Amino acid sequence: MTYEIKPRQRTAAKKINVEIKPSTRKNKKIDVFRQNKKVASIGATGYKDYATYIQEKGKEYADKRKKAYRARHKGEEKKIGSPGYYAWFILW
Repeated sequence: MTYEIKPRQRTAAKKINVEIKPSTRKNKKIDVFRQNKKVASIGATGYKDYATYIQEKGKEYADKRKKAYRARHKGEEKKIGSPGYYAWFILW
């Protein structure tokens, strides 16, 4: 089953100048493209993300999960171009 990209994720991708599409890798959610070249595959299909938590459990719970994710992955937001960087800004 293909992951459904949420509007929030498309908006986040635009802010960092990338395009996103459902991943062609079976265990990833999203492929990230810069200037029509694939630069990363992000989001393991077995895990939820901020937008999914909002849909399923509400914003308050999603905000707690986001805070926990960002604490675990501190520093990824500085590694420009890495899969962690894209996950930080697009999925969380």
